[in-house]
Amino acid sequence: MSQIPLTQQGAERLRAELERLKKVDRPAVIEAIAEARAHGDLKENAEYHAAREQQGFIEGRIQNLEGSLGNARIIDVSALDAGTKVVFGATVTLLEDVEGAEEVTWQIVGDLEADVNEKRLAISAPLARALIGKEEGDVVEFQAPNGTRVYEIVEVQYR
Repeated sequence: MSQIPLTQQGAERLRAELERLKKVDRPAVIEAIAEARAHGDLKENAEYHAAREQQGFIEGRIQNLEGSLGNARIIDVSALDAGTKVVFGATVTLLEDVEGAEEVTWQIVGDLEADVNEKRLAISAPLARALIGKEEGDVVEFQAPNGTRVYEIVEVQYR
């Protein structure tokens, strides 16, 4: 299996999630199963079936996280010295090159730690692929699902 790139912060977030699943969520669902089982007939016990389904989800996520963290290549972004070039882990400020342009900032991270709400962009995303290797001041054009988008790279940081 190939190594999975992760930022140090992303690996810490995934480890925290794994610990929460093992120490909080797993015991809670086991208790819910035991309580539902105490109600009697399991064939028509919706609480029992829901708890078992939740247990399956938790166990699957635990296995997924353990496997991913075991194959992770953790990269300390603050130690990178790529100057103004965009590489994995960079925090990039972009200016959309259209009327009413506004700045947007993304950090390029591994697929496992990507989160649009937190402005963490997966390295496999079309925008991230278009940005890799470019430098501050470059204009990047890429094909988005809703058409061609053009951005100017305003700033590249490693933090």
